[in-house]
Amino acid sequence: MHPDIHLALHHARAAELRAEAGPRPAPRPGLRTRLGWTLVEVGLKLATHPRPAAAH
Repeated sequence: MHPDIHLALHHARAAELRAEAGPRPAPRPGLRTRLGWTLVEVGLKLATHPRPAAAH
């Protein structure tokens, strides 16, 4: 089978499968993204809240 024909058939079948599957839910952010934003939030809280000076 010629590669171009094979690719065209692949695209047609993929479109059929996507149509059968229906709408997809919005993707959730990955663990890495959530962890990164959590660390940013913690860092901002630490930077903005003044801590009492330690007595020496």
